[in-house]
Amino acid sequence: MNAPVKTDKMLSRKEGQVGYLTFNNPEKHNAVSLEMWEAAEGFLDEFKNDRNIRVVVVNGAGGKAFVSGADISKFEKERSDKETSDRYNEAVDRAYGAFYSFPKPTIAMIRGYCIGGGVGLALSCDLRICTEGSKFAVPAAKLSIGYRYAGLKKLVDVVGPAFAKEIFYTARQFTAQEALMMGLVNRVLPDGEFDAYVKDYAETIAGNAPLSVDSVKFIVGQILTDESKRDLAKAEEMVQACFASNDFKEGRTAFMEKRKPKFTGT
Repeated sequence: MNAPVKTDKMLSRKEGQVGYLTFNNPEKHNAVSLEMWEAAEGFLDEFKNDRNIRVVVVNGAGGKAFVSGADISKFEKERSDKETSDRYNEAVDRAYGAFYSFPKPTIAMIRGYCIGGGVGLALSCDLRICTEGSKFAVPAAKLSIGYRYAGLKKLVDVVGPAFAKEIFYTARQFTAQEALMMGLVNRVLPDGEFDAYVKDYAETIAGNAPLSVDSVKFIVGQILTDESKRDLAKAEEMVQACFASNDFKEGRTAFMEKRKPKFTGT
């Protein structure tokens, strides 16, 4: 397990069975530096190895932004030449991969601006819930930035090719309602209801059978993977593990006794 890089720009906490990971750079709309990406990966490792944590919520501090992309003020140090740029890009790719392949459900809790790399981060999470005033954009075409296959595939998988092209071709900001219409987000909430809704949603997921939930996450991931690379044997193994589990017995018993089940993930 990788220990989290020490920085006050990334925060984590645990509330019951829900882990919270916060990008904490509000004075720069939570723009992300190299050390923040590396710290995020370390915190995810901790959550992955904590059996009590069943869902992770990812958010941004300050109330004005989720994540607004790379911290340009760090470019002179972190992306001044090919060697440092390669290191930064590799760290970002690893972090996105860590979120995308994280074995437990993840929720991007989006309040405010979700720009560039923020959209990439949100797409690496399973669910995206935002406030009515949130804004989304990928301004690559305004900066002559090229996007790699993996990043574009995540967007196309979520919104389809036509909307993916529109987002990149125009490089404009899209409203929360436009994002909902495109399928970029799952839910849009009034700001005053947002925190309670996401907390309840995360706890609802955490209260369900983790073997079932985690198997669905894995199998959906396989559906989106090239056919030649799918691990259908593991997918079937995870399904069978659900039926062989104590939780399967507990679910049936709780249903018959008309009570809420207490799942243990075994």
